[in-house]
Amino acid sequence: MSERKRGKPTRLGEVLPGVMEGSQLKARLEQASVIVNWPTIVGREIAKVTEAVSINRDGVLTVAVTNNAWMNELAMMELELVRVINEKSGARKVDRIRWRLVR
Repeated sequence: MSERKRGKPTRLGEVLPGVMEGSQLKARLEQASVIVNWPTIVGREIAKVTEAVSINRDGVLTVAVTNNAWMNELAMMELELVRVINEKSGARKVDRIRWRLVR
């Protein structure tokens, strides 16, 4: 059993960076930033008809699209969008985009 120091509690802000470095949590949080920054990454026109919904560990980004015409157009632009996403985020976070029609 490890010996625990008594006294003043350690602040969470002091412990969290070490915990995140030792886990994959930091990488997943960075990957999830694509969802938060989706409108900035793709621009206003695409953001009006889409919503980034989720991203899995394998780098598959799921994006909801409001109509078939846009979904087809965006599917043809997928390679370019993946390149732009990864370029703007400064790391390879997305490998593929899954388009999902929503109404």
